[in-house]
Amino acid sequence: MSLERPVAPDPYDLLPKVSSFTLESDDVQDGQPIDKKFVHPSAGGENVSPHLRWSGFPAETKGFAITCFDPDAPTGSGFWHWSLFGLGADVTEVPQGFAASPPAGVGQVRNDYGEKGYGGPAPPPGDRPHRYFFAVHALDTDDLGLTEDVTPAYVGFNLTFHTLARAVIVPTYQQPA
Repeated sequence: MSLERPVAPDPYDLLPKVSSFTLESDDVQDGQPIDKKFVHPSAGGENVSPHLRWSGFPAETKGFAITCFDPDAPTGSGFWHWSLFGLGADVTEVPQGFAASPPAGVGQVRNDYGEKGYGGPAPPPGDRPHRYFFAVHALDTDDLGLTEDVTPAYVGFNLTFHTLARAVIVPTYQQPA
């Protein structure tokens, strides 16, 4: 059975258009392979969430959420690696490893590994490079009204209706056969 399949679209092309702002990282770069440090242990990594820093978001921003999604996973529905919400409008950076111990009031839901928090890349060995859409969502609210027992898809559904602007970095990762 071949894993050859068409490249999935940018998942944000399917949602209502919003403005963008700047997202930078000391750890991951757009279009570049992710270091093993940020990869899931099942693929030999350390599962550390990467540093992210953002600027230029709308003045009316009241809060932020961070997500990481792999649309290239062979599932028919992609793979959620991280969904974090509840960051205040005064937060413009998260350090490396932030997902391991976020402050009170910041929620993280179960990723598609079944673990709460960040779960790094681990595409099937020999599959093509996968893209990891790290997105920071500038929100029109500081409270999405979510609990940590909802699914990442439900977080995404709520983000769609509260996102003023979005910034994205898309690094890649591929496991050898």
